[in-house]
Amino acid sequence: MTKLAVDAIVNAANTTLLGGGGVDGAIHRAAGPELLAECRTLGGCQPGEAKLTQGYRLPARFVIHTVGPVWRGGRRAEPEILANCYRNSLRLAVENDIKTIAFPAISCGAYGYPIPEATRIAVETTREFLATNNKIEKVIFVLWSEDIYQAYL
Repeated sequence: MTKLAVDAIVNAANTTLLGGGGVDGAIHRAAGPELLAECRTLGGCQPGEAKLTQGYRLPARFVIHTVGPVWRGGRRAEPEILANCYRNSLRLAVENDIKTIAFPAISCGAYGYPIPEATRIAVETTREFLATNNKIEKVIFVLWSEDIYQAYL
């Protein structure tokens, strides 16, 4: 993810936007301390929302930070929040003339979202958005494990 030469990569962030583990930590380490400094000015991010920063030392020009839901059984609006992560990230991309974007499997790591359901939401939401908007030329899903890769296939 941190080596992709795309316009923007999406960070599966936590609500503070101040770094963490997994994808979030890797992006912060690769981007350098300037990313953390900019994130401190954003006032955090609520689940389902998305915020934009520069990419700093990353090959990507921008980082779109979004906060996925923690899985709690699916009865606390988790599907809607997860769909909003993709939708709002894509909307920010269009607003900032981003043509190529890469997503991780949001909420599929430490947040415990069931992979088949998260995959369906990611793909359907992205397809629906792209069906009504032709400003984005390429979407890449960067998947960190074989089981997630198989679900996306």
